[in-house]
Amino acid sequence: MIRTALLLTAALLAFPVQAAESQWRAADPQNVLVIDTEKGRLYIELHPEMAPKAVERVKLLARRGTYDGLLFHRVISGFVAQTGNPNNHDSGKTELPNLKPEFRFRLNAAMPHTVVARPSGLNEGFMGALPYISVDESRMAANPDQAVHAWATHCTGTFGMGRDDTPTDSANSEIYFMLAPTQRLDHEYTLFGQVIAGTDVLQALAAGEPPQHPDSMIHVQVLADMPKAPRIEVLKTDSDAFKSLSDQARTAKGADFSICDITVPARVVP
Repeated sequence: MIRTALLLTAALLAFPVQAAESQWRAADPQNVLVIDTEKGRLYIELHPEMAPKAVERVKLLARRGTYDGLLFHRVISGFVAQTGNPNNHDSGKTELPNLKPEFRFRLNAAMPHTVVARPSGLNEGFMGALPYISVDESRMAANPDQAVHAWATHCTGTFGMGRDDTPTDSANSEIYFMLAPTQRLDHEYTLFGQVIAGTDVLQALAAGEPPQHPDSMIHVQVLADMPKAPRIEVLKTDSDAFKSLSDQARTAKGADFSICDITVPARVVP
């Protein structure tokens, strides 16, 4: 199993070099969140088509400086990293109204996405670099809105809104990052982004509940607002390079394959 994991990791790392230039797309600067920490920089691609209110809130808080200096107050290795509370503790909130849950969205054929697997009654794939699961797309035609229920799924690097113990209308400013796949959380939290560069930074955050010496979000901004913003490129999930990558992952994992076994490559171009 260890050798299989190493081979798969090697394949993932090789793809950014091997893929032709035409097989990359530029991430929308208006929907990339940039977080500078003591351990390095994170780039997160946001998905307003999945959770528009959550994306709007996080961009607002970034632009007004609310997130700057806040601590990663709860980091559990192999599970989750939480931050974004003004009091640096669970349940801290801003003065803004709480958000309604955006646990699911309606997926239609016009929304860019790539199906990778078709388990019974479901589809699994990617919207940009963010993994999602949906009701079988063959049911779209039978529904008045020509769409089916879909949801982002909790894989390594997915990004969501924290909430109180009560799931209804309790999300506010807290955000979290998955440090490992935990799909049992699906349908319980609003996911709306994926770390496309800086996953190693996440894994290096000081652990603890709270950490003895917590890391902080030194500065949080939207890529479009940066004076000298780099170009962030993501491998197109409808490209031959990505198909080859996903085929390798499925072969390596066999019957144990999960959508979380694929990471969409990205690169930062200064």
